[in-house]
This record gives sequence, structure tokens and C-alpha cells, in this order.
Amino acid sequence: MMLEDIQILNEKETRGGFGEGILEAGRRNPNVVALTADLAGSLKLNAFIKEFPDRFIQCGIAEANMIGVAAGLTIGGKIPYTTTFANFSTSRVYDQIRQSVAYSDKNVKICASHAGLTLGEDGATHQVLEDIGMMKMLPGMAVVVPCDFNQTKAATIAIAEYHGPVYLRFGRPKWPNFTAEDQVFELGKAQVLAEGTDVSIIACGHMVWRSVEAAKILAAKGISVDLINMHTIKPLDEAAIIKSLTKTGCVVTAEEHQINGGLGDSVANVASRNCAVPHEYVAVMDTFGESGTPNQLLDKYGLTTAHIVAAAEKAISRKNG
Repeated sequence: MMLEDIQILNEKETRGGFGEGILEAGRRNPNVVALTADLAGSLKLNAFIKEFPDRFIQCGIAEANMIGVAAGLTIGGKIPYTTTFANFSTSRVYDQIRQSVAYSDKNVKICASHAGLTLGEDGATHQVLEDIGMMKMLPGMAVVVPCDFNQTKAATIAIAEYHGPVYLRFGRPKWPNFTAEDQVFELGKAQVLAEGTDVSIIACGHMVWRSVEAAKILAAKGISVDLINMHTIKPLDEAAIIKSLTKTGCVVTAEEHQINGGLGDSVANVASRNCAVPHEYVAVMDTFGESGTPNQLLDKYGLTTAHIVAAAEKAISRKNG
């Protein structure tokens, strides 16, 4: 794929992609069941509920109970999708996920909306920025962070066919939708958006589009970017990372997450064991967020196109210096 071929199709909420995806997953597999903790509207479940009312469970504001119910449903062969905000999907119920889901390898799909700073005005208490790290540390837990509406829909459908616990992370706001509508999502296989030789940029979630914008700016400066959408943080496509870093000799990781424990640390782990190179992080620098619009917060906390461009130039400078 060429950078100039990557264009915005429209702007849609990634949580809307989840809503369409779970409806299609439900049509394909009668064992798919949706659970929510009083957030059916926010998680775009209304179409699923209308079509499959007998396969929907309203657990109320009782997230820990929802995880336990979901774990129990798997014993009867069901494929439960739990739905609430990312903060309530992880921090509030981590013990239940560890003990009832991960430890016994239950086939539960933990679907988490409103992740990261782009939750916006609800503020720091709701803007979970530690969840990727928390979830990827659980043995056997897959962690998926799609980049736009179309990819979230495809991922939501695909995880029904994957046996084992999955954490699926997506967001609240409308965001550029640019990947193919008819894509086939392959869990654990990175998506190479552009090939280059000067610097690798590896991103996930909302930061993938910002990385596309950065790559185009860098290209105009004569800098060739190897651009990877790492939509699956675990299982991680280590081969794609090694191939890219061996070719470019430096890397930038970009994520809407704390600098500690997320995508950047996963990439650094692979690099340190195989192909250590200069590495710059674009992430939240060990702080909580605050109330504001998504773009205001991304700007204040250093998650913009300009920050990615600057990080790439610094990585190249370190490589050459």
C-alpha cells in the first residue's frame, strides 16, 4: 500500500463499529450473547437487542457480577461479549477477570468502549490509560486495539471465532475511518500500511490515523516511513517488528495509553531481544488525564501528528548520531 492511497472514507465512532460487528457476529453464530452493565446505548447494542432479545443480558451497574455471569455462560458453550466503559471493564473488575476468566481460559470477550483520553469531558476518573498493560499481563489474554470503525467491526466479528479470552479496546468519539470496509481481520497479524526505510512508526487505536498523517508530512520532507498498524498487542506480531526495525534502524511507537506497560513496552521487549534500535515513545507520560475535548486532551498530553513527526526526526537523529 502507498501512503497516498490511505484516505479518509468518513468519520465514525469505533464503538459504532463494535455495534455493527456484534450484530453480524450474532447472525453468524447463535452462541454469541451480549451482556452490559447498564450501558447498552453507549455500546451501540440496540440493534443486537432488537434482533436477539433472548441473547441479551442486562446486568445493571454490577460489572463484577457481569464478568462472573459471562464466565458461567461459557460452560454451556456460549460466547459472551461483556460491554461497558474501558475503565469499568478492567480496573473495577480485574480480580474477577483474573480468577474467573483468564485463570481458567474462559471464552469471554471483554469489550471496552470509551478508552483513553478521547473519552473527553468525563475526566480522569473515567479515562483509563493503564488497561492495555493490565490486560496483556494476564496469561492467555488476547489484547486487540483496532484503529477505526471498519476495523473495529471486523475485529468484533473475528474474535467470535477465536477461542479464548479477548480484551477488545475501542473509543468514544467520531474518528477518521480509512481501512477497507470488506477487510478480513487476522488476530495477531500486524497491518503494514506503508513500507519505508528511514524510520518505523508502530501505532494502535486512534493513533494510527495520526501516524498516517505524520508519515505523509515526513514523506514530504524526504523521510521514508515504515508504517505499521499493530492492532493486536497480544499475541504480538514479533516477526513484523523485527523485519521493520532491522530495515529502518529506529522506531517510534504511538498509543493512547500510559508510556508504561502498553504497545511501546511490547515493541521494546521484542527489540531488546532481537534488534535493539533507538526508540521514541508517543504516549501519556505517567500522568492522569483531565476533562476536556478529545482534541484538546490529545494536544495537551502530546498525542498529536506533530508529536509523532518530532519523535520520528529525533529517532532518526539518534540513529545517525
